[in-house]
Amino acid sequence: MRVLVQKFGGTSLSTPEAREHAIGHIRDALEQGFKLVVVVSAMGRKGESYATDTLLDWIRANGNQLPVREKDMLLACGEIISATTVCSLLNERGIASIALTGAQAGILTNAQYGNAQILSIDPVRITEQLAEDKVVIVAGFQGSTEDGDFTTLGRGGSDTSATALGAALKAEMVDIFTDVNGILTADPRVVEDAKPLDVVSYAEICNMAYNGAKVIHPRAVEIAMQAQVPIRVRSTFSKDEGTLVTSQDILKHSEKIQDRFVTGIAHVSNVTQIQVKSQGNHRDLQLNVFKAMAEHQISVDFINVNPLGVVYTVFDYDAEQAIRVLRGMDYEPAYLENCAKVSVIGGGMNGVPGIMARIVEALTHEDIQILQSADSNTTIWVLVTNSDMVKAIRALHTKFNLHK
Repeated sequence: MRVLVQKFGGTSLSTPEAREHAIGHIRDALEQGFKLVVVVSAMGRKGESYATDTLLDWIRANGNQLPVREKDMLLACGEIISATTVCSLLNERGIASIALTGAQAGILTNAQYGNAQILSIDPVRITEQLAEDKVVIVAGFQGSTEDGDFTTLGRGGSDTSATALGAALKAEMVDIFTDVNGILTADPRVVEDAKPLDVVSYAEICNMAYNGAKVIHPRAVEIAMQAQVPIRVRSTFSKDEGTLVTSQDILKHSEKIQDRFVTGIAHVSNVTQIQVKSQGNHRDLQLNVFKAMAEHQISVDFINVNPLGVVYTVFDYDAEQAIRVLRGMDYEPAYLENCAKVSVIGGGMNGVPGIMARIVEALTHEDIQILQSADSNTTIWVLVTNSDMVKAIRALHTKFNLHK
């Protein structure tokens, strides 16, 4: 069977008009001869009746004491409503379909409620229904434990459901439908001339997602990368093919793009830089600092370790607690709030001299101070103030000709 997995996000299903566009994409796939699995998110966003955030608000307004197991039971309802709605609309149009929960689709997870990990997928029931020429609609974002309890997969969980099912079914492609036309070179709210990308590598989009781009969840990309299942990120509201996400080897031989060093610019704002310097011969400073952050559930990022101490960032909302913990350990941390991490990402930059020089040149020209930097094979990060963030993103976008 030629299997295609389509995933529709909340905005792709939130209105009757949006749902008609989704049904149009389903029809197109069937006409192309695919056996079709459709993964759906809860409809809409916060404030709309069945959105995940709305259900969380419902809990807060009604005692706010729901245990994590029962919370997942409630949160799973949003996707079930979406799946049954799409099923009804397809059957009305003479398109045979069946709606399945994550558990019924064979998704087995651990019992880490709220952020469960997929242990295995048994797609037998899906395969049987596909053989009967039915569209199989699966409630995303969810699975079940061995005991049959509902679990949810955390933020971006429907993306994860889609790529995991794509891997289990050996699908030709996973289409992620959203409200933007593919992956852009930068956030279009920041850079007006951001351009859509025809094709990117798994590694590049993972780095873009981890560093602030919200088009697709990096966990979903990692699953697709392991199984070598291509992804397309597409707009529900157009027929464009969007952005193809595939392996670096295929990307190198693609005729759709020109050679490039830098693919895109991503950013994360509202972080605090913390510096802890060693007073004397404190060889255990690094261990003490990061162990304390872990014990207090404070996420750390942008880490630089040297013999004189450590420098790292936390989210602004964790900064006060982090400073208090460090002072309680008799450290005197220096800190700078309201910073932003700007990331220059590209699979072609590895081993290419001069990339950092161009970054420094672009930011220096705009009188932007670099507070900290780090790099990997595919990414160079710089820390700037929030007030310089937009100017920095635009300067780097222009410097690497991403607008062309």
